[in-house]
Amino acid sequence: MAYDFKPFEKRIGEITERLVKELSGVRTGRAAPAILDGIQIESYGTRVPLNNVANISTEDARTLRIAPWDMSQAKDIEKAITVANLGVSVGMDERGVRVFFPELTGERRVALVKLAKERVEETRIALRSARDEVWNDIQKMEKDGLMPEDDKFRAKEDMQKRVDASNKAFDEALERKEKEIAS
Repeated sequence: MAYDFKPFEKRIGEITERLVKELSGVRTGRAAPAILDGIQIESYGTRVPLNNVANISTEDARTLRIAPWDMSQAKDIEKAITVANLGVSVGMDERGVRVFFPELTGERRVALVKLAKERVEETRIALRSARDEVWNDIQKMEKDGLMPEDDKFRAKEDMQKRVDASNKAFDEALERKEKEIAS
C-alpha cells in the first residue's frame, strides 16, 4: 500500500506560506503594507487587525498611507504602530496616518539579513518536525503489516524529495530577501 502524502504536502504548503508571510514582514528600505499585518487596535470594544478598520496603501517608495474608515480611530492607529516598535516613524494629518520608512544603514541591513535567516531556520525546524511525524507514521504502518519494507523505503525517498524541494524553495526565498535588503 502506497503512503498518502497529501496531508504532508498540505502541511508543507502551510509552513511555506507562513515563511513567505514572515519574510514579507521583515522590513526593508521600501514601504510594504505587510509590515503592519501583525498590528491590532481596539475598535468598538474588540481588538481587530489594522486592515479591518482602515485602508492601507503605498504613497511612495518609503511612505505608507493609512486611511481609517472612522477618523476618530486615527490616534489609536498611530499609538498601536508606535508601540509595535517597527523601526518606522508615524505621523498624523487630516487624511489619516502616514508611516515613514527611514533609510537603512549598513548595520541595520546586516541585522535584517540575520533576522531573515532566523525565520528560515525556524521554518526548517517546523519542516523537520513534520517530516519526523510522517516517517514515524510510515514506520508504524510497516510494523503493523500495512506496508512492505520495500514500500517503506520508497515512501521515505518520496518524503525526502518533498523535503529537499521545500528546503530549496526556502533558500531561494531567503536569497530574494537578502537581495531586497541589500538594494
